[in-house]
Amino acid sequence: MTEIATLNARCAQALDSDRLEDWPNFFMERCLYRITTADNHARGYQAGLIYADSRAMLADRVTALREANIYERQRYRHILGMPLVDAGPDGSMAVETSFAVIRTMRDGQMIVFAAGIYLDRVSRDSDGTLRYAERIVVCDSQRIDTLLAIPL
Repeated sequence: MTEIATLNARCAQALDSDRLEDWPNFFMERCLYRITTADNHARGYQAGLIYADSRAMLADRVTALREANIYERQRYRHILGMPLVDAGPDGSMAVETSFAVIRTMRDGQMIVFAAGIYLDRVSRDSDGTLRYAERIVVCDSQRIDTLLAIPL
Protein backbone atom coordinates (compact mmCIF):
# COMPACT_ATOMS: atom_id res chain seq x y z
CA MET A 1 0.00 0.00 0.00
CA THR A 2 2.90 2.38 0.69
CA GLU A 3 4.06 2.11 -2.91
CA ILE A 4 0.56 2.98 -4.18
CA ALA A 5 0.29 5.92 -1.77
CA THR A 6 3.66 7.16 -3.04
CA LEU A 7 2.50 6.84 -6.68
CA ASN A 8 -0.64 8.85 -5.86
CA ALA A 9 1.34 11.50 -3.96
CA ARG A 10 3.97 11.92 -6.69
CA CYS A 11 1.30 12.20 -9.39
CA ALA A 12 -0.56 14.86 -7.37
CA GLN A 13 2.72 16.65 -6.67
CA ALA A 14 3.47 16.87 -10.40
CA LEU A 15 0.08 18.53 -11.02
CA ASP A 16 0.26 20.78 -7.95
CA SER A 17 3.75 22.05 -8.79
CA ASP A 18 2.91 22.73 -12.46
CA ARG A 19 5.16 19.94 -13.73
CA LEU A 20 2.44 18.93 -16.19
CA GLU A 21 4.95 17.41 -18.61
CA ASP A 22 5.79 14.77 -15.95
CA TRP A 23 2.15 13.76 -15.45
CA PRO A 24 1.74 11.39 -18.45
CA ASN A 25 4.74 9.35 -17.24
CA PHE A 26 2.67 8.06 -14.32
CA PHE A 27 0.59 6.10 -16.86
CA MET A 28 1.19 2.99 -18.97
CA GLU A 29 1.62 3.53 -22.73
CA ARG A 30 -1.87 2.07 -23.26
CA CYS A 31 -4.02 3.50 -20.51
CA LEU A 32 -7.37 5.07 -19.79
CA TYR A 33 -7.87 8.43 -18.11
CA ARG A 34 -11.39 9.73 -17.73
CA ILE A 35 -13.05 12.40 -15.59
CA THR A 36 -16.75 11.86 -14.97
CA THR A 37 -19.44 12.57 -12.38
CA ALA A 38 -20.72 10.15 -9.75
CA ASP A 39 -24.17 10.00 -11.40
CA ASN A 40 -22.75 9.31 -14.85
CA HIS A 41 -20.41 6.68 -13.42
CA ALA A 42 -23.29 4.98 -11.59
CA ARG A 43 -25.26 4.89 -14.87
CA GLY A 44 -22.29 3.31 -16.66
CA TYR A 45 -21.83 6.19 -19.10
CA GLN A 46 -18.41 5.94 -20.73
CA ALA A 47 -18.08 9.50 -22.03
CA GLY A 48 -15.99 11.77 -19.88
CA LEU A 49 -15.35 15.44 -19.35
CA ILE A 50 -11.75 14.56 -20.16
CA TYR A 51 -11.02 11.28 -21.96
CA ALA A 52 -7.71 9.81 -23.10
CA ASP A 53 -6.82 6.22 -23.95
CA SER A 54 -3.03 6.44 -24.27
CA ARG A 55 -0.04 8.16 -22.71
CA ALA A 56 0.41 9.99 -26.02
CA MET A 57 -3.09 11.51 -25.69
CA LEU A 58 -2.22 12.68 -22.17
CA ALA A 59 0.99 14.27 -23.49
CA ASP A 60 -1.04 15.97 -26.26
CA ARG A 61 -3.35 17.43 -23.61
CA VAL A 62 -0.37 18.89 -21.76
CA THR A 63 1.00 20.36 -25.00
CA ALA A 64 -2.39 21.95 -25.70
CA LEU A 65 -2.48 23.42 -22.19
CA ARG A 66 0.97 24.92 -22.64
CA GLU A 67 0.69 26.14 -26.23
CA ALA A 68 -2.92 26.43 -27.44
CA ASN A 69 -5.47 26.75 -24.65
CA ILE A 70 -6.08 30.07 -22.98
CA TYR A 71 -7.20 29.90 -19.36
CA GLU A 72 -6.72 31.94 -16.22
CA ARG A 73 -3.60 31.06 -14.28
CA GLN A 74 -4.40 28.81 -11.34
CA ARG A 75 -2.83 26.33 -8.97
CA TYR A 76 -4.13 23.05 -7.57
CA ARG A 77 -3.50 21.50 -4.19
CA HIS A 78 -4.54 17.84 -3.91
CA ILE A 79 -5.56 16.36 -0.58
CA LEU A 80 -5.52 12.57 -0.84
CA GLY A 81 -7.05 9.87 1.32
CA MET A 82 -5.41 6.54 2.05
CA PRO A 83 -5.67 4.16 -0.89
CA LEU A 84 -7.85 1.07 -0.55
CA VAL A 85 -6.10 -1.69 -2.52
CA ASP A 86 -7.45 -5.00 -3.84
CA ALA A 87 -5.41 -7.47 -5.87
CA GLY A 88 -6.66 -8.05 -9.41
CA PRO A 89 -6.71 -11.45 -11.12
CA ASP A 90 -4.08 -10.43 -13.68
CA GLY A 91 -1.50 -9.17 -11.18
CA SER A 92 -2.80 -5.60 -11.37
CA MET A 93 -4.26 -3.82 -8.36
CA ALA A 94 -7.65 -2.13 -8.08
CA VAL A 95 -7.25 1.03 -6.01
CA GLU A 96 -9.79 3.49 -4.67
CA THR A 97 -8.56 6.79 -3.21
CA SER A 98 -10.63 9.75 -2.01
CA PHE A 99 -9.46 13.19 -3.08
CA ALA A 100 -10.20 16.88 -2.77
CA VAL A 101 -8.64 19.55 -4.96
CA ILE A 102 -8.35 23.13 -3.75
CA ARG A 103 -7.96 25.59 -6.62
CA THR A 104 -6.21 28.91 -6.03
CA MET A 105 -6.68 31.57 -8.67
CA ARG A 106 -4.21 34.31 -9.55
CA ASP A 107 -6.11 36.81 -7.38
CA GLY A 108 -5.76 34.50 -4.34
CA GLN A 109 -9.35 33.21 -4.32
CA MET A 110 -9.44 29.60 -3.09
CA ILE A 111 -12.29 27.12 -3.52
CA VAL A 112 -12.83 23.41 -3.17
CA PHE A 113 -12.73 22.80 -6.90
CA ALA A 114 -13.42 19.06 -6.93
CA ALA A 115 -13.91 16.17 -4.56
CA GLY A 116 -14.51 12.51 -5.24
CA ILE A 117 -12.65 9.26 -5.74
CA TYR A 118 -9.97 7.95 -8.02
CA LEU A 119 -10.79 4.47 -9.29
CA ASP A 120 -7.45 3.15 -10.48
CA ARG A 121 -6.06 -0.01 -11.97
CA VAL A 122 -2.33 -0.05 -11.30
CA SER A 123 0.22 -2.39 -12.91
CA ARG A 124 3.96 -2.74 -13.23
CA ASP A 125 5.49 -1.63 -16.50
CA SER A 126 8.07 -3.83 -18.26
CA ASP A 127 10.81 -2.07 -16.26
CA GLY A 128 9.02 -2.80 -12.95
CA THR A 129 7.73 0.74 -12.45
CA LEU A 130 4.26 1.02 -10.93
CA ARG A 131 1.97 3.01 -13.26
CA TYR A 132 -1.70 3.69 -13.81
CA ALA A 133 -3.24 1.42 -16.42
CA GLU A 134 -6.55 3.14 -15.73
CA ARG A 135 -7.59 6.19 -13.74
CA ILE A 136 -11.27 7.06 -13.58
CA VAL A 137 -11.77 10.32 -11.72
CA VAL A 138 -15.29 10.28 -10.28
CA CYS A 139 -16.33 13.73 -9.09
CA ASP A 140 -19.02 13.89 -6.41
CA SER A 141 -20.68 16.99 -7.81
CA GLN A 142 -22.69 17.20 -11.02
CA ARG A 143 -21.59 20.82 -11.27
CA ILE A 144 -18.21 20.98 -12.99
CA ASP A 145 -16.54 24.33 -13.53
CA THR A 146 -15.99 25.15 -17.18
CA LEU A 147 -12.40 25.97 -16.23
CA LEU A 148 -11.47 22.29 -15.97
CA ALA A 149 -8.20 22.76 -17.82
CA ILE A 150 -5.60 21.03 -15.67
CA PRO A 151 -6.17 17.29 -15.11
CA LEU A 152 -7.43 16.24 -11.71
